[in-house]
Amino acid sequence: MTTPRDHGGGLDAAVARHGGTREAWVDLSTGINPVPYPLPDLPNDAWTALPDRGAQEALIAAARDFWDVPAGAAVLAAPGASALIARLPGLMAAGRVHVPGPTYNEHAAAFAAHGWEVIETDGPAAQARVIVHPNNPTGLWHDAASLDAGLMVVDESFADIAPDRSLIGHAARRGVIVLKSFGKFWGLAGLRLGFAIGDPELIARLETLLGPWPVSGPALRIGRAALCDRVWADQTRARLTEDAARLDRLVTGAGAELVGGCALFRLYDVGDAAGWQERLAGHHIWSRVFPYSDTWLRLGLPGPDQWTQLEAAL
Repeated sequence: MTTPRDHGGGLDAAVARHGGTREAWVDLSTGINPVPYPLPDLPNDAWTALPDRGAQEALIAAARDFWDVPAGAAVLAAPGASALIARLPGLMAAGRVHVPGPTYNEHAAAFAAHGWEVIETDGPAAQARVIVHPNNPTGLWHDAASLDAGLMVVDESFADIAPDRSLIGHAARRGVIVLKSFGKFWGLAGLRLGFAIGDPELIARLETLLGPWPVSGPALRIGRAALCDRVWADQTRARLTEDAARLDRLVTGAGAELVGGCALFRLYDVGDAAGWQERLAGHHIWSRVFPYSDTWLRLGLPGPDQWTQLEAAL
């Protein structure tokens, strides 16, 4: 049996331990936008028919336009970025992969499962590199100088908060794959929609690994509607920036120090992370701690009707 890896979420376990109903809890353990994209009406055949090529092509066209994908790069839609992460290490023979840490742990786990040697410190012998851009949980942004490995994975699951900082302009380079997620900025984690954008040869191999109909009919249509709605995206970026600043004022006012994060999540040094998590859980607020740090606490953004509960807890 595979040991579960450390992630945000796990609200059911928190409820079982601390009581209350799931509906009464505020889950700040993830970096998911708490105000999701409003779902459009869907035709019945989105649910009853196999996903058709026309809907897939419309989604890909919308993705190309929204992210300003270079003409030489290929775009593949998938059932979530996680499905892509699990398959990326199989695109070339196993060797050494540089995964600078601390970072999102699924990348290292996926490469290790395919027989790769995972290193955190860069070295000339690394055949592949993964950068999370911006990094989770530190919020560190990278630059194009990092794109120098044979297989270069750029995880931009959180990058839609600042499209001007995206590395998508380099996606047509040989060996580069940029990942996009619909679960964070659009707040639709349950939709299970993600994208791989990059080297056409590698994208073609990924497409073969995923098989036919990788994306559901509803996800094809919802994804296209969201990617075509630039007004919503612009308004959301402004709101996320304001809410992140509001969260910083609250948490630093309670004695924490801001040490990182981005507009979808904030990273604080609280001295005693486990103690803070327990105290917040007593008020039915779930937070994120890390096995490699006793002092770091990460908080996502509260929804519009959840701020009062957080203020009372702090």
